Amino acid sequence: MHLTELQETIAATYGERDRARGTAATVAWLCEELGELAQAVRKGTVEQQRHELSDVLAWLASLAHQLDLSLEDAAQRYADGCPRCGSIPCSCP
Repeated sequence: MHLTELQETIAATYGERDRARGTAATVAWLCEELGELAQAVRKGTVEQQRHELSDVLAWLASLAHQLDLSLEDAAQRYADGCPRCGSIPCSCP
């Protein structure tokens, strides 16, 4: 699945409800899911890590939709490697 497809699916599935909840609540949910991902990385199984990673992606897609931004456009910043030095791998000090 491409980022645009993910964002469209999340918007169709949760967009109305998430917009009503607002960006502040969406950021709070995103942060909560990020904490759950951190715990899964430290103590969880691969399946738990995958589950939490998908939740983080879903909330990030919801936030991007509410802000009328494209995840695909945002990802372009890293398309050519490090946005600071332009290298792959990064050669920043």
